[in-house]
Amino acid sequence: MKVVSLIASSTEIICALGCKSYLVGRSHECDYPPEVKQLPLCTEVKFGTHGTSYEIDERVKAIVQEGLSVYRVKGDVLQKLNPDVIVTQTQCEVCAVSLKDVERATCDFMESKAKVVSLETNCLADLWTDIMKVADALDVHVRGQQLVAELQDRMQAIAKRTATLANKPSVACIEWVDPLMSAGNWMPELVEMAGGKNLFGEAGKHSPWMTFEDLVKKNPDIILIMPCGYDIKRSLEDVPLLQAKAEWKNLKSVKAGRVYVCDGNQYFNRPGPRLVESLEILAEIFDPDFFDFKHKGEGYVSVDFPSFHH
Repeated sequence: MKVVSLIASSTEIICALGCKSYLVGRSHECDYPPEVKQLPLCTEVKFGTHGTSYEIDERVKAIVQEGLSVYRVKGDVLQKLNPDVIVTQTQCEVCAVSLKDVERATCDFMESKAKVVSLETNCLADLWTDIMKVADALDVHVRGQQLVAELQDRMQAIAKRTATLANKPSVACIEWVDPLMSAGNWMPELVEMAGGKNLFGEAGKHSPWMTFEDLVKKNPDIILIMPCGYDIKRSLEDVPLLQAKAEWKNLKSVKAGRVYVCDGNQYFNRPGPRLVESLEILAEIFDPDFFDFKHKGEGYVSVDFPSFHH
């Protein structure tokens, strides 16, 4: 069986199901596990990804406003690979190629009809459904059930421990810095499971825009900065945009040194098997005396503001 995965999360799902050898093509964002980087690229970005977060946001909005997807499917590559199964998504025009782009490319370029499997993870329950969708398309139903059970067990073990904790910190998850956006979808659920009180964004709904005034008003115990598609290094470049705000240094989380930059791209923005590691990272940040999964440094870093600790 030949499979092309056009989203990073489905590539991880396919590999976690033990079907890595089926993969013959990937999207430009599929980079985990690292060996998938050798596969041919089947998508590309339509805009320049350099520049500030504000400039990138403007470019994306301009394309989406025209009712277009931000990415392009390379139909000629798909034709050459001639896959049996193509996995894509309908959740977000900004996250990956859209279903209509894939359908157009398969109609225009491919003689044999590939089976198109479209995933839509808006909340944790959807993740389990989507894993089973992929498992069934690859004919590994039982392995799908096992994977779902393993991931759920690991998550439940954490949720069970955090349920007994008396102090639950209030948490703001920032998914884009300029303009400010908070994390929605599965993130509110992960925050609650990890023992926090989620302040912005609703479970199962797209990430909402927010204002700096909202942040000041709610004054969270912990701020997590996890811009969509950014690694830690790139996210740290946006921190000064927040520090420049007059009220920033008065925030409870800043004074307490409880501001963290997380690898949004590898963990939190990617609805695949590593949402379990995302939950571990949150648990570790919220209660470091109780949890130590050794994610510090690689999954998240503490942003220290020594001049503010008076």
